[in-house]
Amino acid sequence: MMEKAGYLQQTRCRAIDSEGMEHEVVELHVLGNRYAIRKTELLRAVSGRVYVQIEELTRNWDYYLGLTRGLAHVSASGKALNVDLFEAGTFTLSLTTLRAVMYGKERMAVIVRIPESPVVRIRRVVEGQQKIGAPV
Repeated sequence: MMEKAGYLQQTRCRAIDSEGMEHEVVELHVLGNRYAIRKTELLRAVSGRVYVQIEELTRNWDYYLGLTRGLAHVSASGKALNVDLFEAGTFTLSLTTLRAVMYGKERMAVIVRIPESPVVRIRRVVEGQQKIGAPV
């Protein structure tokens, strides 16, 4: 079961990168942390199925873009935007609601956590393999 982890919103805020250039960004609020995707990059990702950077967003009089904290890309089905945050896990949001936010029809899009699948180890028993018992 997927659990709500945050939201994406377009605030029309502009953030300054490390080179002093200003960019319009879309904000992601995930697990209490604030991130940003440059709007031009997000549009490229949605239309071209490329990976885009998710950056820290901080405020000190103005908004500033910081270190890259993850990557976002369109899912294989083409119905969702998958967000991989390096420290926090994998999340997703619907492309339909993302587009509605981008074009001003909705205020925010819900971001949900993709549950981690348990590691399944398959043990193969080879013919003639001996079992060694050990007292526990």
